[in-house]
Amino acid sequence: MKVAFTTLGCRVNQYESEAMTEKFIKEGYEVVPYDKYSDVYVINTCSVTNTGDKKSRQMISRARRLNPDAVIAVVGCYSQIAPNEVSNIEGVDVVLGTRNKGEIVYWVNRAREEREQIVEVSDVLRNTEFEELNIEEYQDKTRAFLKIQDGCNRFCSYCLIPFARGAVCSKDPEKIVQEVKELASNNFKEIILSGIHIASYGLDLDGDWNLVKILQIIEDIDGIERVRIGSIDPTFFTEGVIEKLSSLKKLCPHFHLSLQSGCDETLKRMNRRYTTEEYRNIVKSLRNNINDASITTDIIVGFPGETDEEFEITYKFLEEIKLSKMHVFKFSPRKGTKAEKMSDQVDGKIKDIRSSKLIELDKKNEMEFMNQFINRSMNVLFEQEYSSIEGFYEGYTPNYIKVISKAYQDLSGGIFEVRLSKVEEGYIIGEIL
Repeated sequence: MKVAFTTLGCRVNQYESEAMTEKFIKEGYEVVPYDKYSDVYVINTCSVTNTGDKKSRQMISRARRLNPDAVIAVVGCYSQIAPNEVSNIEGVDVVLGTRNKGEIVYWVNRAREEREQIVEVSDVLRNTEFEELNIEEYQDKTRAFLKIQDGCNRFCSYCLIPFARGAVCSKDPEKIVQEVKELASNNFKEIILSGIHIASYGLDLDGDWNLVKILQIIEDIDGIERVRIGSIDPTFFTEGVIEKLSSLKKLCPHFHLSLQSGCDETLKRMNRRYTTEEYRNIVKSLRNNINDASITTDIIVGFPGETDEEFEITYKFLEEIKLSKMHVFKFSPRKGTKAEKMSDQVDGKIKDIRSSKLIELDKKNEMEFMNQFINRSMNVLFEQEYSSIEGFYEGYTPNYIKVISKAYQDLSGGIFEVRLSKVEEGYIIGEIL
């Protein structure tokens, strides 16, 4: 039997897809690319935007065309938010939400045998426990994602994630340590701690557990040379937290601080819990205390009520603080959120114009950031061959600059000192020393 996966959305979804893939392999399935004929297709969905829902439906249609007799399983946030809508799509055999993914092989086999649709979507708002979905044999032997937290209690006015993932749940600290040690014993050099709202790690645990304490423990585990943290709420970075983080040698100086808007009035409507002045001070403190810090972010344009003046305030703020990378999204109203019902929805053409302006600013800022490191030597963890130029490998510096270098051997999984010499769009060319 063959199984094919496609994964939309965040790093948590990527982690969970790999864990589910491993379960199929253990049951004797062969994993094939999603564009090939397969007996089972699994779509791990995202529902952050309407685009995510649309892509999910496109992937379902593609699977149905490739093999009309295949078992199609749709899991994840889209299934959780709209189980009836998903179950009514032609050809869908199994519908799981953001829970029960550990039993996916059972439900797929049962659907194949009984030829009846199965819908298993639990009420995540009543959930209080972290669902263990571990990976024992990573397909990528360079760096590993480690999901340590799920759920979100923030309820931003545009976001469905609390309804899709439920309340904050944290992985048992002892199990985190055990999994990190296993990764180290399997020669992983880098791990990425991920979660839906990772800054909330420990809120549901007894004792004084928090993300800083987990990072301090991992610092003392032999074998792991780099630790990254996924997208994180800016308010996590108090002066005390930054002081503690600055002493960690393994922590990569790359922080993805979701901003969403550079205008305080817009932030209020979004129900974000910080001001632009607070964000500015956090960025400044990280740069002053952590060498070579790279700070990236997400920005939403065209949020309801965003006037030309508010957008200009956002633009000038981003022009001033010069983040190393921005991911720009056009606001997409999600059914069931407060933002969907807000007046003053912004016209699509205006969103396009604003998005284009910020993307151009992002390119300029990214080039300026990378140029700071020309003629410097930095350690690069190489991941794979660079597909566009034969004989080159690609990897990342600790502060997440993409580097390509000419190589005469397989560099995958190795950390090498590289002299950075030339900036291209999206990466730097370097020479291994």
